Amino acid sequence: MSTHDDDEDAQTRVELDKKTNFKSSKYPTTIVDSEDVERRSIQQESQHRKLDTRTNTLSSQEVVIVDWDGPDDPKNPKNWTKSRKWAATLVVALFTFVSPVASAMIAPGSQQVADEFGITSNVVLDMITSIFVLGFAIGPLLMGPLSEIYGRSRVVQLGNAFFLVWNFACGFAQNQTQIIIFRFFAGIGGSAPLTIGGAVIGDTFHPEERGRAIAMYALGPMIGPAAGPVIGAWIAARVSWRWVFWSTTIFDVAVQAVGIVLLQETFAPVLLERKARRLAKSDRMNVEKGTGKLPTFATIFGNESRNWKYIVRTALIRPFVMFFREPILQLLGVYMAFIYGIFYLFITTMPNIFTINYNESIGIMGLNYLALGLGMVFASWFNSRTMDKIYMYFKGRNDGIGEPEYRVPTIVPASIFFPVGIFMTGWAAQAHVHWFVVDMGIFFVGASMILAFQAIQIYIVDVFTLYAASGIASVSCLRSFCGFGFPLFAEAMFNSLGYGKGCSILACVAIAIGCPAPWILWFYGRRIRSGSKFAKKT
Repeated sequence: MSTHDDDEDAQTRVELDKKTNFKSSKYPTTIVDSEDVERRSIQQESQHRKLDTRTNTLSSQEVVIVDWDGPDDPKNPKNWTKSRKWAATLVVALFTFVSPVASAMIAPGSQQVADEFGITSNVVLDMITSIFVLGFAIGPLLMGPLSEIYGRSRVVQLGNAFFLVWNFACGFAQNQTQIIIFRFFAGIGGSAPLTIGGAVIGDTFHPEERGRAIAMYALGPMIGPAAGPVIGAWIAARVSWRWVFWSTTIFDVAVQAVGIVLLQETFAPVLLERKARRLAKSDRMNVEKGTGKLPTFATIFGNESRNWKYIVRTALIRPFVMFFREPILQLLGVYMAFIYGIFYLFITTMPNIFTINYNESIGIMGLNYLALGLGMVFASWFNSRTMDKIYMYFKGRNDGIGEPEYRVPTIVPASIFFPVGIFMTGWAAQAHVHWFVVDMGIFFVGASMILAFQAIQIYIVDVFTLYAASGIASVSCLRSFCGFGFPLFAEAMFNSLGYGKGCSILACVAIAIGCPAPWILWFYGRRIRSGSKFAKKT
Protein backbone atom coordinates (compact mmCIF):
# COMPACT_ATOMS: atom_id res chain seq x y z
CA MET A 1 0.00 0.00 0.00
CA SER A 2 1.28 3.49 -0.87
CA THR A 3 2.02 6.24 1.63
CA HIS A 4 -0.90 8.19 0.23
CA ASP A 5 -3.23 5.26 0.91
CA ASP A 6 -1.92 4.98 4.46
CA ASP A 7 -2.59 8.68 5.03
CA GLU A 8 -6.10 8.30 3.65
CA ASP A 9 -6.84 5.36 5.92
CA ALA A 10 -5.49 7.23 8.92
CA GLN A 11 -7.59 10.26 8.09
CA THR A 12 -10.68 8.08 7.62
CA ARG A 13 -10.17 6.53 11.04
CA VAL A 14 -9.76 9.97 12.62
CA GLU A 15 -13.00 11.13 11.03
CA LEU A 16 -14.75 7.93 12.12
CA ASP A 17 -13.54 8.37 15.70
CA LYS A 18 -14.93 11.87 15.71
CA LYS A 19 -18.29 10.56 14.55
CA THR A 20 -18.11 7.73 17.05
CA ASN A 21 -17.73 10.33 19.80
CA PHE A 22 -20.74 12.20 18.43
CA LYS A 23 -22.54 14.15 21.15
CA SER A 24 -25.83 15.96 21.29
CA SER A 25 -28.57 16.61 23.78
CA LYS A 26 -30.61 13.91 22.09
CA TYR A 27 -27.91 11.25 22.12
CA PRO A 28 -25.69 11.99 25.10
CA THR A 29 -22.39 10.15 25.35
CA THR A 30 -21.32 10.44 28.94
CA ILE A 31 -18.40 9.45 31.09
CA VAL A 32 -19.69 6.94 33.63
CA ASP A 33 -18.36 6.18 37.09
CA SER A 34 -15.02 4.45 37.56
CA GLU A 35 -16.60 1.04 37.91
CA ASP A 36 -18.22 1.33 34.49
CA VAL A 37 -14.99 2.43 32.79
CA GLU A 38 -14.05 -1.24 32.86
CA ARG A 39 -16.82 -2.00 30.39
CA ARG A 40 -15.32 0.43 27.90
CA SER A 41 -11.87 -1.12 28.03
CA ILE A 42 -13.27 -4.65 27.68
CA GLN A 43 -15.14 -3.78 24.51
CA GLN A 44 -12.84 -1.10 23.06
CA GLU A 45 -10.60 -3.36 21.01
CA SER A 46 -13.39 -5.42 19.43
CA GLN A 47 -15.48 -2.32 18.79
CA HIS A 48 -12.71 -0.45 16.94
CA ARG A 49 -11.90 -3.59 14.94
CA LYS A 50 -15.53 -3.83 13.83
CA LEU A 51 -15.62 -0.13 12.94
CA ASP A 52 -12.34 -0.30 10.99
CA THR A 53 -13.62 -3.15 8.79
CA ARG A 54 -16.66 -1.03 7.86
CA THR A 55 -14.90 2.32 7.37
CA ASN A 56 -15.93 2.67 3.72
CA THR A 57 -19.62 2.08 4.44
CA LEU A 58 -19.79 4.18 7.58
CA SER A 59 -17.71 7.14 6.46
CA SER A 60 -20.86 8.98 5.40
CA GLN A 61 -22.93 7.79 8.35
CA GLU A 62 -22.95 9.02 11.92
CA VAL A 63 -22.19 6.44 14.62
CA VAL A 64 -23.88 7.11 17.96
CA ILE A 65 -22.44 5.33 21.02
CA VAL A 66 -25.28 4.70 23.46
CA ASP A 67 -24.40 4.95 27.14
CA TRP A 68 -26.16 5.79 30.40
CA ASP A 69 -27.37 9.37 30.79
CA GLY A 70 -24.61 10.27 33.21
CA PRO A 71 -23.17 8.47 36.24
CA ASP A 72 -26.42 8.96 38.18
CA ASP A 73 -28.80 7.64 35.50
CA PRO A 74 -31.64 5.99 37.49
CA LYS A 75 -32.08 3.41 34.71
CA ASN A 76 -28.65 2.00 35.50
CA PRO A 77 -29.33 -0.94 37.88
CA LYS A 78 -26.45 0.17 40.11
CA ASN A 79 -28.34 3.45 40.66
CA TRP A 80 -31.65 1.83 41.52
CA THR A 81 -33.19 2.65 44.87
CA LYS A 82 -32.37 0.30 47.75
CA SER A 83 -35.91 -1.06 47.80
CA ARG A 84 -35.74 -1.90 44.10
CA LYS A 85 -32.36 -3.60 44.46
CA TRP A 86 -33.47 -5.65 47.43
CA ALA A 87 -36.71 -6.60 45.70
CA ALA A 88 -34.66 -8.09 42.85
CA THR A 89 -32.42 -9.83 45.37
CA LEU A 90 -35.37 -11.28 47.28
CA VAL A 91 -37.02 -12.62 44.13
CA VAL A 92 -33.80 -14.24 42.96
CA ALA A 93 -33.28 -15.69 46.45
CA LEU A 94 -36.75 -17.27 46.29
CA PHE A 95 -35.98 -18.78 42.89
CA THR A 96 -32.70 -20.16 44.19
CA PHE A 97 -34.43 -21.67 47.22
CA VAL A 98 -37.06 -23.69 45.37
CA SER A 99 -34.98 -25.95 43.15
CA PRO A 100 -32.41 -26.88 45.86
CA VAL A 101 -35.34 -27.80 48.14
CA ALA A 102 -36.59 -30.11 45.40
CA SER A 103 -33.11 -31.55 44.89
CA ALA A 104 -32.98 -33.20 48.34
CA MET A 105 -36.59 -33.28 49.49
CA ILE A 106 -37.10 -36.83 48.25
CA ALA A 107 -34.12 -38.26 50.19
CA PRO A 108 -36.10 -39.29 53.32
CA GLY A 109 -38.85 -40.81 51.16
CA SER A 110 -36.54 -42.64 48.79
CA GLN A 111 -37.25 -45.97 50.52
CA GLN A 112 -40.95 -45.55 49.70
CA VAL A 113 -39.98 -45.04 46.05
CA ALA A 114 -37.82 -48.17 46.21
CA ASP A 115 -40.66 -50.24 47.68
CA GLU A 116 -43.16 -49.07 45.04
CA PHE A 117 -40.86 -49.53 42.04
CA GLY A 118 -39.03 -52.60 43.32
CA ILE A 119 -35.61 -50.94 43.46
CA THR A 120 -33.01 -53.12 45.19
CA SER A 121 -29.77 -51.35 44.20
CA ASN A 122 -28.57 -48.76 46.68
CA VAL A 123 -26.70 -46.95 43.88
CA VAL A 124 -29.93 -46.52 41.90
CA LEU A 125 -31.73 -45.42 45.05
CA ASP A 126 -29.13 -42.73 45.76
CA MET A 127 -29.22 -41.72 42.10
CA ILE A 128 -32.89 -40.78 42.42
CA THR A 129 -31.73 -38.00 44.74
CA SER A 130 -28.41 -37.07 43.14
CA ILE A 131 -29.47 -37.18 39.45
CA PHE A 132 -31.13 -33.81 40.04
CA VAL A 133 -27.68 -32.36 40.78
CA LEU A 134 -26.36 -33.75 37.50
CA GLY A 135 -28.88 -31.44 35.86
CA PHE A 136 -27.28 -28.64 37.89
CA ALA A 137 -24.00 -29.53 36.14
CA ILE A 138 -25.37 -29.38 32.60
CA GLY A 139 -27.79 -26.47 32.92
CA PRO A 140 -25.32 -23.68 33.83
CA LEU A 141 -23.32 -24.28 30.65
CA LEU A 142 -26.41 -23.16 28.73
CA MET A 143 -28.13 -20.79 31.15
CA GLY A 144 -25.10 -18.65 32.07
CA PRO A 145 -24.08 -17.68 28.53
CA LEU A 146 -27.68 -17.22 27.41
CA SER A 147 -28.21 -14.73 30.24
CA GLU A 148 -25.30 -12.70 28.86
CA ILE A 149 -27.05 -12.58 25.48
CA TYR A 150 -30.76 -12.31 26.23
CA GLY A 151 -30.68 -10.91 29.76
CA ARG A 152 -30.96 -12.26 33.29
CA SER A 153 -34.71 -11.98 33.95
CA ARG A 154 -35.89 -13.79 30.83
CA VAL A 155 -33.53 -16.76 31.23
CA VAL A 156 -34.18 -17.14 34.98
CA GLN A 157 -37.94 -17.24 34.53
CA LEU A 158 -37.94 -19.55 31.51
CA GLY A 159 -35.52 -21.89 33.28
CA ASN A 160 -37.73 -21.95 36.37
CA ALA A 161 -40.79 -22.69 34.24
CA PHE A 162 -38.93 -25.63 32.68
CA PHE A 163 -38.10 -26.90 36.18
CA LEU A 164 -41.71 -26.50 37.29
CA VAL A 165 -43.06 -28.70 34.47
CA TRP A 166 -40.62 -31.58 35.02
CA ASN A 167 -40.83 -31.46 38.81
CA PHE A 168 -44.62 -31.74 38.53
CA ALA A 169 -44.18 -34.70 36.19
CA CYS A 170 -42.03 -36.51 38.79
CA GLY A 171 -45.14 -36.99 40.92
CA PHE A 172 -46.70 -39.04 38.11
CA ALA A 173 -43.67 -41.28 37.44
CA GLN A 174 -44.59 -44.96 37.04
CA ASN A 175 -41.12 -46.54 37.18
CA GLN A 176 -37.55 -45.81 38.20
CA THR A 177 -36.49 -44.79 34.67
CA GLN A 178 -39.17 -42.14 34.42
CA ILE A 179 -38.44 -40.57 37.81
CA ILE A 180 -34.69 -40.45 37.08
CA ILE A 181 -35.22 -38.82 33.66
CA PHE A 182 -37.82 -36.36 34.95
CA ARG A 183 -35.58 -35.30 37.84
CA PHE A 184 -32.62 -34.81 35.52
CA PHE A 185 -34.58 -32.39 33.32
CA ALA A 186 -35.98 -30.65 36.39
CA GLY A 187 -32.39 -30.12 37.56
CA ILE A 188 -31.43 -28.52 34.24
CA GLY A 189 -34.23 -25.97 34.57
CA GLY A 190 -33.61 -25.45 38.26
CA SER A 191 -29.98 -24.53 37.61
CA ALA A 192 -30.92 -21.21 35.97
CA PRO A 193 -31.36 -19.11 39.14
CA LEU A 194 -28.37 -20.80 40.79
CA THR A 195 -26.18 -19.78 37.86
CA ILE A 196 -27.53 -16.30 37.21
CA GLY A 197 -28.48 -15.09 40.70
CA GLY A 198 -24.94 -14.09 41.67
CA ALA A 199 -24.61 -12.16 38.40
CA VAL A 200 -27.82 -10.25 39.23
CA ILE A 201 -26.19 -9.16 42.50
CA GLY A 202 -23.12 -8.02 40.55
CA ASP A 203 -25.34 -6.07 38.14
CA THR A 204 -27.17 -4.13 40.82
CA PHE A 205 -24.82 -3.63 43.78
CA HIS A 206 -21.49 -1.83 44.01
CA PRO A 207 -18.59 -3.97 45.32
CA GLU A 208 -18.72 -2.58 48.85
CA GLU A 209 -22.46 -3.44 49.03
CA ARG A 210 -22.39 -6.97 47.65
CA GLY A 211 -21.47 -8.85 50.82
CA ARG A 212 -24.85 -8.53 52.52
CA ALA A 213 -26.73 -9.13 49.26
CA ILE A 214 -24.76 -12.28 48.49
CA ALA A 215 -25.28 -13.48 52.08
CA MET A 216 -29.04 -13.28 51.56
CA TYR A 217 -29.08 -14.66 48.03
CA ALA A 218 -26.65 -17.54 48.56
CA LEU A 219 -28.49 -18.78 51.63
CA GLY A 220 -31.27 -20.19 49.43
CA PRO A 221 -29.15 -22.63 47.39
CA MET A 222 -27.49 -23.94 50.54
CA ILE A 223 -30.33 -24.06 53.06
CA GLY A 224 -32.73 -25.49 50.49
CA PRO A 225 -31.13 -28.97 50.45
CA ALA A 226 -31.11 -28.91 54.27
CA ALA A 227 -34.71 -27.71 54.68
CA GLY A 228 -36.06 -29.96 51.93
CA PRO A 229 -35.49 -33.29 53.73
CA VAL A 230 -37.05 -31.93 56.95
CA ILE A 231 -40.26 -31.13 55.07
CA GLY A 232 -40.04 -34.15 52.80
CA ALA A 233 -39.70 -36.57 55.71
CA TRP A 234 -43.03 -35.52 57.22
CA ILE A 235 -44.83 -35.36 53.86
CA ALA A 236 -43.61 -38.84 52.93
CA ALA A 237 -44.53 -40.21 56.35
CA ARG A 238 -48.01 -38.64 56.48
CA VAL A 239 -49.15 -38.67 52.83
CA SER A 240 -47.07 -40.06 49.95
CA TRP A 241 -43.72 -39.52 48.27
CA ARG A 242 -45.59 -38.17 45.23
CA TRP A 243 -46.81 -35.18 47.26
CA VAL A 244 -43.17 -34.29 47.89
CA PHE A 245 -43.02 -33.19 44.24
CA TRP A 246 -46.52 -31.76 44.00
CA SER A 247 -46.07 -29.58 47.09
CA THR A 248 -42.86 -28.02 45.74
CA THR A 249 -44.61 -27.42 42.42
CA ILE A 250 -47.44 -25.53 44.14
CA PHE A 251 -44.92 -23.35 45.98
CA ASP A 252 -42.94 -22.77 42.77
CA VAL A 253 -46.05 -21.54 40.95
CA ALA A 254 -46.36 -18.80 43.57
CA VAL A 255 -42.66 -17.90 43.23
CA GLN A 256 -42.97 -17.80 39.44
CA ALA A 257 -45.90 -15.38 39.72
CA VAL A 258 -43.91 -13.09 42.03
CA GLY A 259 -40.95 -13.21 39.62
CA ILE A 260 -43.05 -12.22 36.62
CA VAL A 261 -44.27 -9.14 38.48
CA LEU A 262 -41.13 -8.03 40.35
CA LEU A 263 -38.01 -9.35 38.60
CA GLN A 264 -36.76 -6.71 36.17
CA GLU A 265 -33.82 -6.90 33.79
CA THR A 266 -30.47 -5.98 35.36
CA PHE A 267 -27.82 -6.77 32.71
CA ALA A 268 -26.37 -3.47 31.46
CA PRO A 269 -25.52 -4.53 27.86
CA VAL A 270 -29.08 -5.75 27.27
CA LEU A 271 -30.61 -2.61 28.80
CA LEU A 272 -28.42 -0.35 26.66
CA GLU A 273 -29.25 -2.35 23.54
CA ARG A 274 -32.91 -1.80 24.24
CA LYS A 275 -32.19 1.90 24.60
CA ALA A 276 -30.30 1.87 21.29
CA ARG A 277 -33.22 0.17 19.55
CA ARG A 278 -35.63 2.78 20.90
CA LEU A 279 -33.40 5.61 19.65
CA ALA A 280 -33.01 3.92 16.25
CA LYS A 281 -36.76 3.48 15.94
CA SER A 282 -37.33 7.15 16.80
CA ASP A 283 -34.77 8.30 14.23
CA ARG A 284 -36.19 5.99 11.58
CA MET A 285 -39.56 7.68 12.03
CA ASN A 286 -37.90 11.09 11.67
CA VAL A 287 -36.13 10.02 8.49
CA GLU A 288 -39.38 8.74 7.01
CA LYS A 289 -40.86 12.16 7.75
CA GLY A 290 -37.87 13.82 6.12
CA THR A 291 -36.74 15.51 9.33
CA GLY A 292 -33.42 13.86 9.88
CA LYS A 293 -30.59 11.62 8.74
CA LEU A 294 -30.44 8.04 10.02
CA PRO A 295 -27.32 7.34 12.14
CA THR A 296 -25.94 3.97 13.24
CA PHE A 297 -26.38 3.13 16.90
CA ALA A 298 -24.01 1.02 19.00
CA THR A 299 -23.67 0.57 22.74
CA ILE A 300 -20.45 0.96 24.70
CA PHE A 301 -20.35 -2.84 24.85
CA GLY A 302 -20.50 -3.29 21.09
CA ASN A 303 -23.32 -5.05 19.27
CA GLU A 304 -22.84 -8.79 19.49
CA SER A 305 -24.67 -11.00 17.02
CA ARG A 306 -27.71 -12.72 18.52
CA ASN A 307 -27.95 -15.63 16.08
CA TRP A 308 -27.44 -19.27 17.01
CA LYS A 309 -24.12 -19.42 15.18
CA TYR A 310 -22.71 -16.86 17.63
CA ILE A 311 -24.33 -18.61 20.59
CA VAL A 312 -22.78 -21.97 19.75
CA ARG A 313 -19.36 -20.71 18.66
CA THR A 314 -18.81 -18.09 21.34
CA ALA A 315 -21.25 -17.94 24.23
CA LEU A 316 -21.71 -21.63 24.98
CA ILE A 317 -17.99 -22.40 24.98
CA ARG A 318 -17.13 -19.38 27.14
CA PRO A 319 -17.53 -21.23 30.49
CA PHE A 320 -15.18 -23.98 29.25
CA VAL A 321 -12.67 -21.46 27.94
CA MET A 322 -12.76 -19.52 31.18
CA PHE A 323 -12.29 -22.61 33.33
CA PHE A 324 -9.31 -23.92 31.35
CA ARG A 325 -7.66 -20.49 31.02
CA GLU A 326 -8.32 -19.05 34.47
CA PRO A 327 -6.27 -20.53 37.37
CA ILE A 328 -8.54 -18.72 39.83
CA LEU A 329 -11.57 -20.64 38.59
CA GLN A 330 -9.63 -23.90 38.62
CA LEU A 331 -8.53 -23.45 42.24
CA LEU A 332 -11.88 -22.30 43.55
CA GLY A 333 -13.80 -24.72 41.33
CA VAL A 334 -12.02 -27.76 42.75
CA TYR A 335 -12.55 -26.58 46.34
CA MET A 336 -16.24 -25.77 45.75
CA ALA A 337 -16.73 -29.11 44.01
CA PHE A 338 -15.30 -31.04 46.95
CA ILE A 339 -17.41 -29.12 49.50
CA TYR A 340 -20.55 -29.60 47.42
CA GLY A 341 -19.84 -33.31 47.01
CA ILE A 342 -19.48 -33.72 50.78
CA PHE A 343 -22.69 -31.75 51.27
CA TYR A 344 -24.77 -34.15 49.17
CA LEU A 345 -22.89 -37.13 50.57
CA PHE A 346 -24.09 -36.05 54.03
CA ILE A 347 -27.66 -35.48 52.78
CA THR A 348 -27.93 -39.03 51.41
CA THR A 349 -26.02 -40.67 54.29
CA MET A 350 -27.85 -39.05 57.22
CA PRO A 351 -30.99 -41.24 56.87
CA ASN A 352 -28.88 -44.38 57.42
CA ILE A 353 -26.95 -42.86 60.34
CA PHE A 354 -30.03 -41.82 62.31
CA THR A 355 -32.49 -44.58 61.39
CA ILE A 356 -30.00 -47.45 61.81
CA ASN A 357 -27.49 -46.23 64.42
CA TYR A 358 -30.01 -44.26 66.48
CA ASN A 359 -33.28 -46.10 65.62
CA GLU A 360 -35.14 -42.88 64.75
CA SER A 361 -38.35 -42.80 62.70
CA ILE A 362 -38.37 -41.09 59.29
CA GLY A 363 -40.06 -37.98 60.68
CA ILE A 364 -37.72 -37.60 63.67
CA MET A 365 -34.71 -38.42 61.52
CA GLY A 366 -35.63 -35.52 59.23
CA LEU A 367 -35.25 -33.09 62.10
CA ASN A 368 -31.50 -33.72 62.14
CA TYR A 369 -31.27 -31.79 58.87
CA LEU A 370 -32.05 -28.74 60.97
CA ALA A 371 -28.48 -28.92 62.29
CA LEU A 372 -27.24 -28.48 58.73
CA GLY A 373 -29.68 -25.64 58.14
CA LEU A 374 -28.90 -23.86 61.39
CA GLY A 375 -25.19 -23.93 60.60
CA MET A 376 -25.92 -22.32 57.25
CA VAL A 377 -28.20 -19.67 58.73
CA PHE A 378 -25.61 -18.78 61.37
CA ALA A 379 -22.82 -18.51 58.78
CA SER A 380 -24.98 -16.43 56.46
CA TRP A 381 -25.86 -14.06 59.33
CA PHE A 382 -22.18 -13.82 60.22
CA ASN A 383 -21.23 -13.02 56.61
CA SER A 384 -23.98 -10.41 56.31
CA ARG A 385 -22.55 -8.58 59.33
CA THR A 386 -18.84 -8.87 58.54
CA MET A 387 -18.13 -9.38 54.84
CA ASP A 388 -18.69 -5.80 53.70
CA LYS A 389 -16.97 -4.42 56.84
CA ILE A 390 -13.87 -6.52 56.14
CA TYR A 391 -13.89 -5.34 52.53
CA MET A 392 -14.19 -1.68 53.53
CA TYR A 393 -11.47 -2.05 56.18
CA PHE A 394 -8.88 -3.34 53.74
CA LYS A 395 -10.08 -0.92 51.05
CA GLY A 396 -9.43 1.96 53.46
CA ARG A 397 -5.93 0.66 54.14
CA ASN A 398 -5.32 0.48 50.38
CA ASP A 399 -5.95 4.20 49.70
CA GLY A 400 -9.61 3.63 48.87
CA ILE A 401 -8.95 0.99 46.21
CA GLY A 402 -10.96 -2.20 46.59
CA GLU A 403 -9.60 -5.60 45.58
CA PRO A 404 -11.50 -8.89 45.11
CA GLU A 405 -8.99 -10.53 47.47
CA TYR A 406 -10.60 -8.65 50.35
CA ARG A 407 -13.35 -11.30 50.21
CA VAL A 408 -10.91 -14.09 51.07
CA PRO A 409 -10.62 -13.78 54.90
CA THR A 410 -13.92 -15.56 55.58
CA ILE A 411 -12.65 -18.63 53.70
CA VAL A 412 -9.98 -19.13 56.38
CA PRO A 413 -12.32 -20.22 59.23
CA ALA A 414 -14.29 -22.30 56.73
CA SER A 415 -11.14 -24.22 55.75
CA ILE A 416 -10.60 -25.06 59.45
CA PHE A 417 -14.10 -25.91 60.70
CA PHE A 418 -15.09 -27.92 57.61
CA PRO A 419 -12.67 -30.83 58.26
CA VAL A 420 -13.36 -30.53 62.01
CA GLY A 421 -17.07 -31.06 61.33
CA ILE A 422 -16.40 -34.06 59.08
CA PHE A 423 -14.14 -35.69 61.72
CA MET A 424 -16.67 -35.06 64.50
CA THR A 425 -19.63 -36.43 62.54
CA GLY A 426 -17.86 -39.58 61.40
CA TRP A 427 -16.32 -40.67 64.69
CA ALA A 428 -19.38 -39.72 66.78
CA ALA A 429 -21.63 -41.82 64.53
CA GLN A 430 -19.10 -44.67 64.57
CA ALA A 431 -18.99 -44.69 68.41
CA HIS A 432 -22.78 -44.25 68.77
CA VAL A 433 -22.31 -41.30 71.12
CA HIS A 434 -25.24 -38.98 71.77
CA TRP A 435 -26.93 -37.72 68.59
CA PHE A 436 -26.26 -34.12 69.64
CA VAL A 437 -22.51 -34.60 68.99
CA VAL A 438 -23.24 -35.85 65.48
CA ASP A 439 -25.50 -32.87 64.88
CA MET A 440 -22.79 -30.50 66.10
CA GLY A 441 -20.43 -31.92 63.50
CA ILE A 442 -23.13 -31.49 60.86
CA PHE A 443 -23.62 -27.90 62.11
CA PHE A 444 -19.91 -27.15 61.51
CA VAL A 445 -20.10 -28.65 58.02
CA GLY A 446 -23.11 -26.49 57.12
CA ALA A 447 -21.61 -23.31 58.56
CA SER A 448 -18.25 -23.85 56.85
CA MET A 449 -19.93 -24.51 53.54
CA ILE A 450 -21.77 -21.18 53.60
CA LEU A 451 -18.68 -19.24 54.75
CA ALA A 452 -16.67 -20.63 51.86
CA PHE A 453 -19.37 -20.58 49.16
CA GLN A 454 -20.51 -17.02 49.73
CA ALA A 455 -16.95 -15.68 49.79
CA ILE A 456 -16.00 -17.63 46.66
CA GLN A 457 -19.11 -16.62 44.77
CA ILE A 458 -18.74 -12.91 45.48
CA TYR A 459 -15.02 -13.16 44.67
CA ILE A 460 -15.89 -14.56 41.24
CA VAL A 461 -18.46 -11.78 40.71
CA ASP A 462 -15.89 -9.13 41.69
CA VAL A 463 -13.20 -10.59 39.42
CA PHE A 464 -15.27 -11.44 36.33
CA THR A 465 -17.85 -8.66 36.49
CA LEU A 466 -19.25 -8.73 32.95
CA TYR A 467 -18.71 -12.48 32.58
CA ALA A 468 -19.83 -13.36 36.11
CA ALA A 469 -22.59 -15.71 34.91
CA SER A 470 -20.16 -17.67 32.73
CA GLY A 471 -17.58 -17.74 35.52
CA ILE A 472 -20.13 -19.07 37.99
CA ALA A 473 -21.36 -21.56 35.37
CA SER A 474 -17.84 -22.95 34.91
CA VAL A 475 -17.40 -23.74 38.62
CA SER A 476 -21.04 -24.82 39.04
CA CYS A 477 -20.61 -27.52 36.44
CA LEU A 478 -17.70 -29.18 38.25
CA ARG A 479 -19.26 -28.87 41.70
CA SER A 480 -22.54 -30.36 40.51
CA PHE A 481 -20.74 -33.35 38.99
CA CYS A 482 -19.29 -33.97 42.45
CA GLY A 483 -22.68 -33.43 44.07
CA PHE A 484 -24.01 -36.13 41.75
CA GLY A 485 -21.10 -38.53 42.11
CA PHE A 486 -20.15 -38.46 45.79
CA PRO A 487 -23.40 -40.01 47.11
CA LEU A 488 -22.98 -42.94 44.71
CA PHE A 489 -19.82 -44.23 46.42
CA ALA A 490 -20.70 -43.11 49.97
CA GLU A 491 -22.49 -46.25 51.15
CA ALA A 492 -19.85 -48.60 49.74
CA MET A 493 -17.08 -46.55 51.39
CA PHE A 494 -18.77 -46.43 54.79
CA ASN A 495 -19.70 -50.13 54.68
CA SER A 496 -16.07 -50.97 54.01
CA LEU A 497 -14.29 -48.47 56.27
CA GLY A 498 -16.91 -47.38 58.75
CA TYR A 499 -18.04 -43.84 59.37
CA GLY A 500 -14.93 -42.92 61.38
CA LYS A 501 -12.21 -43.90 58.90
CA GLY A 502 -14.28 -42.90 55.89
CA CYS A 503 -14.87 -39.40 57.23
CA SER A 504 -11.21 -39.14 58.28
CA ILE A 505 -10.13 -39.64 54.67
CA LEU A 506 -12.57 -36.99 53.49
CA ALA A 507 -11.41 -34.57 56.20
CA CYS A 508 -7.76 -35.01 55.21
CA VAL A 509 -8.61 -34.23 51.59
CA ALA A 510 -10.52 -31.15 52.79
CA ILE A 511 -7.41 -29.96 54.64
CA ALA A 512 -5.15 -30.58 51.63
CA ILE A 513 -7.41 -28.67 49.22
CA GLY A 514 -9.01 -26.05 51.43
CA CYS A 515 -6.30 -24.75 53.74
CA PRO A 516 -3.85 -23.50 51.05
CA ALA A 517 -6.59 -21.92 48.86
CA PRO A 518 -7.24 -18.63 50.75
CA TRP A 519 -3.54 -17.93 51.23
CA ILE A 520 -2.80 -18.51 47.55
CA LEU A 521 -5.53 -16.05 46.61
CA TRP A 522 -4.48 -13.49 49.23
CA PHE A 523 -0.82 -13.35 48.23
CA TYR A 524 -0.98 -14.18 44.51
CA GLY A 525 -4.56 -13.38 43.44
CA ARG A 526 -3.78 -9.96 41.97
CA ARG A 527 -0.84 -11.31 40.00
CA ILE A 528 -2.96 -14.14 38.61
CA ARG A 529 -5.75 -11.73 37.64
CA SER A 530 -3.34 -9.41 35.83
CA GLY A 531 -2.81 -12.01 33.11
CA SER A 532 -6.49 -12.82 32.64
CA LYS A 533 -8.44 -12.02 29.48
CA PHE A 534 -11.81 -12.04 31.25
CA ALA A 535 -10.97 -10.59 34.66
CA LYS A 536 -11.61 -7.02 35.75
CA LYS A 537 -8.35 -5.08 35.79
CA THR A 538 -7.64 -3.00 38.91
